[in-house]
Amino acid sequence: MDAVDNILAQWAKEKPGMDTLAMGIMGRFARLIKHLEQAISDCHKAYDLKPGEFDVLATLRRSGAPYRLTPSDLLSSMMLTSGAMTNRLDRLEEKGLIVREHSQTDRRSIEVCLTAKGISTLAQVLTSHVETQKKALAGLSQDEQQALNGLLKNWLSQFE
Repeated sequence: MDAVDNILAQWAKEKPGMDTLAMGIMGRFARLIKHLEQAISDCHKAYDLKPGEFDVLATLRRSGAPYRLTPSDLLSSMMLTSGAMTNRLDRLEEKGLIVREHSQTDRRSIEVCLTAKGISTLAQVLTSHVETQKKALAGLSQDEQQALNGLLKNWLSQFE
């Protein structure tokens, strides 16, 4: 029995016959998200990064060399408000992990670029980030992980 089972048992007593399957799934999912977010946050904190700052660095890195994007390209890939993005970029620039430069093709436009320090820092964090994710899934077999990935992909497709 887990904490969600206790909640469902209370509902079964108070509202017999109520279908609580969705409640159980959503409750467990919400609890898992909190645990996973905390593990990832702790991982990033070891490198003086917040998860959102890691996301910016990772987005720039996976965009490919020369690891530069316009702020609007970053916004569209991360689904943030422009104010939130500006704050993240300010913090990353203060840490020397990115620079904002005029575009090489259009001097009126600004591009966000990973610095050498940003690239090396991300390489370290990324290794730890992936290991943290693997540890979080260690309680599931490889087959269970594959099945879960497929189920989540199917579920997510109804929203996106």
